[in-house]
Amino acid sequence: MLKVFADRGGTFTDIVAVTNNQSIIDGLSKHPERFLIVPLPNQQWIIVYKLLSENPEQYQDAAIQGIRDIIGISSNEPIPNEEIEVVKMGTTVATNALLERKGDRVVLLITKGFKDALRIGYQNRPNIFARHIILPTMLYEQVIEIDERYDAHGNELIPINIEQVESDLQAVYHTGIRSCAIVFMHSDRYPNHEQQIAKIAQGIGFTQISVSHQVSPLMKLVSRGDTTVVDAYLTPILRRYVNQVASQLPGVKLMFMKSDGGLVAAEQFQGKDSILSGPAGGIVGAVQTSKRAGFELVITFDMGGTSTDVAHFKGEYERQLDSEIAGARMRVPVLAINTIAAGGGSVLFFDGSSYRVGPASAGSNPGPACYRRGGPLAVTDANVMLGKIHPQYFPSVFGIDGNLPLDKDTVIQKFTQLAQDIQPATLNHCTPEQVAAGFIAIAVENMANAIKKISLQRGYDVTQYVLCCFGGAGGQVACLIADTLGMKQIFLHPYAGVLSAYGMGLADIRAIREGGVEQPLTQTLIPKLQQLMETLETQARSEIDEAHSQVEIIRKANLKYDGTNSTLTVNFADNVVLMRQEFEIEHKSRYGFIQLEKTLIVESASVEVIQKMDTPEEPLTICNRPLDETPLSVETVRMFTTDQWHDTPVYRREDLQPEDSIDGPAIVVEKISTIVVESNWNAKLTAQNHLILQRKYR
Repeated sequence: MLKVFADRGGTFTDIVAVTNNQSIIDGLSKHPERFLIVPLPNQQWIIVYKLLSENPEQYQDAAIQGIRDIIGISSNEPIPNEEIEVVKMGTTVATNALLERKGDRVVLLITKGFKDALRIGYQNRPNIFARHIILPTMLYEQVIEIDERYDAHGNELIPINIEQVESDLQAVYHTGIRSCAIVFMHSDRYPNHEQQIAKIAQGIGFTQISVSHQVSPLMKLVSRGDTTVVDAYLTPILRRYVNQVASQLPGVKLMFMKSDGGLVAAEQFQGKDSILSGPAGGIVGAVQTSKRAGFELVITFDMGGTSTDVAHFKGEYERQLDSEIAGARMRVPVLAINTIAAGGGSVLFFDGSSYRVGPASAGSNPGPACYRRGGPLAVTDANVMLGKIHPQYFPSVFGIDGNLPLDKDTVIQKFTQLAQDIQPATLNHCTPEQVAAGFIAIAVENMANAIKKISLQRGYDVTQYVLCCFGGAGGQVACLIADTLGMKQIFLHPYAGVLSAYGMGLADIRAIREGGVEQPLTQTLIPKLQQLMETLETQARSEIDEAHSQVEIIRKANLKYDGTNSTLTVNFADNVVLMRQEFEIEHKSRYGFIQLEKTLIVESASVEVIQKMDTPEEPLTICNRPLDETPLSVETVRMFTTDQWHDTPVYRREDLQPEDSIDGPAIVVEKISTIVVESNWNAKLTAQNHLILQRKYR
């Protein structure tokens, strides 16, 4: 049988497959340059494969093509579905549709008098000195104001005029809109009117009806409304994509990764849950592999071509309820991921007085200058200039015919020119390699600041954590980032280049349900909270097929001080004192003070139901040479670090075996990434084929 885990990214689609089929392995072994094959215990193998996400001349969908390539069939043959046990996917389809504003046409139905409520939003000014404020474009195309109203206590003040609503909706339907978002005042508690309107819309023929009391059953009209509009805007796009994949795989169990780090069956996958589908797989992969390696405190660091994602883990996944992604506000639980525009393709330039890195990216076309497409200097070029990336260890896929190595000469020429341009402005005489090192220092500082935001600024001592590094470009700067932050250990998994895809295979099925409370935290409230938790648990369990395995249930309460807006999440307990203590410890750690005289308000409660999945085991490593023999380097190259050139040995990761120890400076090359061991670091391979970098004390 074949299990397939896929992550469809912006540039590449990564596929990790687990199989026990010898004939598939025999077929793929003929192409060692395209497929990485790793043996597992009990007669199984892992296959790692990367292909471009968009290649319209060659295939319609990258994930389906990847499955065809692994099984070894042509694009017009049907896929033998009986051979595939499960397909688990993360996708950026909805994220890209949101970024590019290419979702479905939506009509918003809102309580009369609140037509512009979502446009006005919260009136916060991200840039306080901007005189010309540019509001994000709204995702809805038309608004229908509905003359209806409940008051805050559930009394119906204005009933719905059914005929009026029908004629308004019919008129919109004739303009070709098929998706509607329904958002009424107080409907998180009193959803009767929303249900009535949804029925009318269904009768008229709207194919996507997002109703706010189901999408985000929490108070605050604006954030509830925004989330509902996002759901109506993206779900149809997602449905079409899911159906397209499912049509190629009839009868195969198909699952998707949600933004909260849990898997869900394809037919229950919704727009509001899909925004961080890909990055969430990376967090799950990083956390689960770090735990297997024996680390409990983890900073995840995922550096790709365009952006870097970082997250904090201390025993459980951290989620945030309110987030803003690509100008759209949402109120659904998503993994707390901090993304910055710094990656291998981030453009380098000198603005006349200082070095700048990003936020613009060279992407994959034209790509960095070394990609032979006339691109600008980027972070990857700086690493080529410094001798940290060598063309002979990088795939030869560049140039017009896609068969040439990286272009080192152009990089040297461009940095030499840049050094000459910089000298008159700064009166500093820098060599081209010092200029490149300066740009890398800026990029590293930007990425280290992103990590500080999720750790130090929230009261966590980052020096006690391991830096779990993955993504195509992560290994090149890992030591520099750890040095900047005072971190002592770095963990690199053998599948670090495709860890987001591997994370799909390590994830569990998760269903989260929330309910608004907005009442003071007292002992008399506890029975009501327990009742709410039971209702939420029943709703969450309906999403899960419990027949096969054990489920775990996590109950949380979101608390805040009366009169404030900052909620903190604590574990739900029958004892009010315990919850208050946990809140105060977290508040003191986050903000540096507590307010004993203030009442605590329970803003909302949530229940998470987790169903454990079978996950692939870690790969085995075999010793081929005596332990007292040191590993042999492939060659010695010149690398610029700590402001001078060093003769640096290059090792292939596949030549290393357990207990091998390498002192920096050194370079370890893999099929899917390059790892730079800086001069004050030591690299060691464990029995599980994990590379652990340890800082040497000087």
